[in-house]
Amino acid sequence: MPTTREALLNAAQEALALLPWPAVRMVDVASAAGVSRQTLYNEFGSKEGLARALVRREADAYLRGVERALAVRSDAAGRLVSVAEWTVGQAAARPLLRALLTGCWGDRLPAPRPAPVRSRVLAGAPAQRRADAGAPAPGELLAAVRERSRAALARAGGDPGAEVCELAVRLALSYVVAPGVPEESGGPGLEALLRGLLGVSATSPTAEVR
Repeated sequence: MPTTREALLNAAQEALALLPWPAVRMVDVASAAGVSRQTLYNEFGSKEGLARALVRREADAYLRGVERALAVRSDAAGRLVSVAEWTVGQAAARPLLRALLTGCWGDRLPAPRPAPVRSRVLAGAPAQRRADAGAPAPGELLAAVRERSRAALARAGGDPGAEVCELAVRLALSYVVAPGVPEESGGPGLEALLRGLLGVSATSPTAEVR
């Protein structure tokens, strides 16, 4: 069963799927979560605080997914392909994540600035103090994925280098911004393109990044 905080964030996420953020009302979010509006304000402080928490949760969920993707395949190139495919698929389905990865927010989405330092100190929940510090910029997310990828590959017995890991993430981001030609229409596909750039045959399941 979700906590009150998670229930409120879920309700806000559902409202955002239907309405632009300026039209999302705190009273409606509280009602959908089955709590009072005062409880909502106690948890997040303000609508801006709720927005910061939504964006922070999206970034955290993405990075947890990256770690899961890194465990899907055994070869180094395959792990990086999994991360790239996860990134592209999730960004296509989740507008908030796409905005986090590209820095392009638009009018429908919340784009909260970090809370003033004094407000962060006074925030009750540790999770809210962390959210109030602000969402990671695209470059920070890229660096976090690169370092997670490199650490996972090193634990598996190989370190292709930061440059290779960053290349994989940047290729994925290029597909987020400008989707490639589908394979059925003659496009090379993300996996084939990524393996080609990394110098690994797409037909070799055990090949390592050179």
